[in-house]
Formats: sequence, structure tokens, C-alpha cells
Amino acid sequence: MAKVELSVEIISIPGDLIKTIYTACKTCYSAKLPYENYLSAPDNETMLSLIRKVIGSGHYSTIEHIQLTFAIQNVSRACTHQLVRHRHMSFSQKSQRYVKEKGEFDYITPKTIESNPELNKKFDDFMKNCSDFYQELIENGVLAEDARAILPNATASSIVASLNLRELIHLANLRLCTRAQLEIRTLVKAMADEVIKKEPWLKEYLVPKCVKIGYCDEDKTCGRMKTKSELLTKSDL
Repeated sequence: MAKVELSVEIISIPGDLIKTIYTACKTCYSAKLPYENYLSAPDNETMLSLIRKVIGSGHYSTIEHIQLTFAIQNVSRACTHQLVRHRHMSFSQKSQRYVKEKGEFDYITPKTIESNPELNKKFDDFMKNCSDFYQELIENGVLAEDARAILPNATASSIVASLNLRELIHLANLRLCTRAQLEIRTLVKAMADEVIKKEPWLKEYLVPKCVKIGYCDEDKTCGRMKTKSELLTKSDL
């Protein structure tokens, strides 16, 4: 069981991302035809000025035209089970039906277990027992699709995920919150960082929801931002 680390690569992003969003924004408020708006697009700063104004007004359909695709390696099945619950995303994941685990399978150890030497050893031993039994099932003719029944949520997986920019912002708003599980928080942070490398202006949008709305709306707060009730005065009630 090799120690594996999360790897996230963005494998598809429009080269004319800003211009595409600008064209969508401009078309809503211009008598010109969409392609005319595209051809007559001004410099980036001018385009971003309009884009920020439109996004700030809540006109999010304009950023749904931007499709992004990520190659994600070495995340646990527990993490991907959370990721695939998000709407408006497309996924292609390593199949446990068709791909047999060979030798001792890779797995992800949660930090809270890894930080405890005694529990970490028991965790490793348990994973080895699972791996040994999995191999025994395969060697005795059990189909991989049935042998996978004993594979734990910690088993490492790979997945290709696609989503539009609006959904990526929504994903970041939810999963960068400290109330999200650490593994998926780390994954989404890596996805956001990959996009920000190419489009730095998106940094202000790929943030936890408390930063976006200005307060914490969780039942339990980490203390980073005041809660809504703390911000309200008696005159507001």
C-alpha cells in the first residue's frame, strides 16, 4: 500500500474565458448581435469591469458558458461520494467493477487517525486485512464487482470532473467552509488554485460562503465570521 498524495490538474479551460463571459454579459444589454460583441470586445480590464458588475448583480447565467474539466487522482471513495452529490457536474470515475486492485490497494488515511500512532497502526493493519481478503476473493474466482464489497471508503480513487464556472464558485463557497470535511476541503482548494493560476481575477469568488455573504450561516461556527444573529441589532428585528 503505497503512500499516495492528492493530485489535481485542470485539463480543459477556455482560452478566451474572459471574452466569452463578456460576450454573454454584453449581449444582454446591447443591440448588437452576440458575435459582433465578441469581435468588438475591448481590453481585459474593461471586460472585467462589466463582468464583475453583472456577477455582483446576481446574473450568474453569464458564467455558466464556461466549462472546466479536472483530472483528480488519489482521493478516497468517501471524498468522491461527497463530490458526486453536487448538481450540474459530470463525472467519470475509476470503476471498481472493471479495474481489479492488484497487490495491496492504495488508501487515504484521515489526518485525525494519522496523527495518533496507535490508531494509525491499527488502521494500517485493518487495511492490509481488507486487501488480503480482497485478493483471496479474486484468486478464488469472485468477480471484481462482487469482491469490491469489502473495499473500504478509504480506498484511493481517480475521477475526471467537469463543471461550469457558476457551479465551481458554488462548490468553493460550500466546500471551502471549515465545516466541510478536511479531505474535500483540500481537494476543492486545489481545484480553485488551479483555476486561479490561469485566471487570477477569480480569486475573489472562489472563497468560503461566509466571505461571500459577509456572515456565517452554519449552526456551528468556526468563529471566522460573525453569525447573522450577531450582526442584527434590535432595530433590525
